[in-house]
Amino acid sequence: MKKYLLLLCILAGVATASAQVDITQKVVSNRQNSPEQQQKPYVIMISADGFRYDYADKYQAQNLLALREQGVQAESMLPSFPSKTFPNHYTIVTGMYPATHGLINNYFYDPQRKESYSMRDRDKVEDESWYGGVPLWVLAEQQQMLSASFYWVGSEAPIQGVLPTYHYQYNEAIPFGERVQVVLDWLNLPETERPHLITFYMPEVDHAGHRYGPDAPETRAAVQEMDENIKKLTDAVASTGLPVNYIFVSDHGMTQIDTEITLPLPAAVDTAKFLVSGGGMVVELHAKDKSAIKSMYRKLKQEAKDYKVYRKTNMPAHLHYGAKDDVYNRVGDILLLAEAPKVFHFSTHKPAPGTHGYDPVSVKDMHAIFYAWGPAFKKGERIPSFQNIHVYPVVTEILGLKYSHKIDGKKKLAKEVLQ
Repeated sequence: MKKYLLLLCILAGVATASAQVDITQKVVSNRQNSPEQQQKPYVIMISADGFRYDYADKYQAQNLLALREQGVQAESMLPSFPSKTFPNHYTIVTGMYPATHGLINNYFYDPQRKESYSMRDRDKVEDESWYGGVPLWVLAEQQQMLSASFYWVGSEAPIQGVLPTYHYQYNEAIPFGERVQVVLDWLNLPETERPHLITFYMPEVDHAGHRYGPDAPETRAAVQEMDENIKKLTDAVASTGLPVNYIFVSDHGMTQIDTEITLPLPAAVDTAKFLVSGGGMVVELHAKDKSAIKSMYRKLKQEAKDYKVYRKTNMPAHLHYGAKDDVYNRVGDILLLAEAPKVFHFSTHKPAPGTHGYDPVSVKDMHAIFYAWGPAFKKGERIPSFQNIHVYPVVTEILGLKYSHKIDGKKKLAKEVLQ
């Protein structure tokens, strides 16, 4: 009887958890494409989280390998620092470095607000006041072009008062087949209601890379399953006959780390004088009293081993993460950057074997992927590595969207890859 009651409790808990996942599509009413926008082409931007620049070749992702030959393939795409999920997804859709758009990490402290942002806190994720810049879907909607998002960082917050016309609260409960059908349904809507910009996010490769490491058979399986799913999506979209352009990207790569010997918080750090934020590859120290910065910096520099110490005022320029880049003043006064394969780890259990977040200039495993194909792109084109800030102008050029605000990305890439 006790076992039966326990089973009932477990099932009730599962049912409750499932009920709390919102899988309904959100639709903003009373919007239409303007007559001018109805004539524009279509862009589906797909992100495979954690898909390292070499995975398609390493794990023989046959469909992706064939698709890239039809368009443009970059040697790699450099994520912005830190090479984490939230800052880089938001960089891709704003054309701004993380310190410029304000989403500086997956988790971070804002000393002005005296509160922390967390990618796992729904209230923060949906609070538009954390997000700077103008995401592509906001730009499109402001110019009467409808957009849709099957997940993307920022798409759940009404940034500048604007959400994608069609969007979902992030969850991993919707089967891939159903997601493909939703995209098909969007593209089969009447011209006045049809989205011309669709963002589509896939987390599975990142999950496998973290849990098992980038060289594991489970990661190979995740890449190959994702490759099959890309074929399902592109085959379904082809049935519409619409001029759809694809941009296939990732936010960062993945590397194997030292799980046996990790870095503790340095003994010199005085938590009475500094608030500690972050971990893994980047630890940020926010001074409660600015006069303590100089002496703390000197102490940390003296004892540093397997990590580098910087003040916000002397961060390497190529990281675009220093005082002059820090628009929202969210970057720490002192930063500790772990050197691969070491990580800062402050709990008792072992870290997962795969991770990311390092400087992509120093650690090539952090590099992401960029393939693009469709009627707007050159055919059989191979290009050198480039920074992910430059994707924004490619999309605006295809869709004919105008922007006057300042971004970090340049239009040079668009000229190189577009017909």
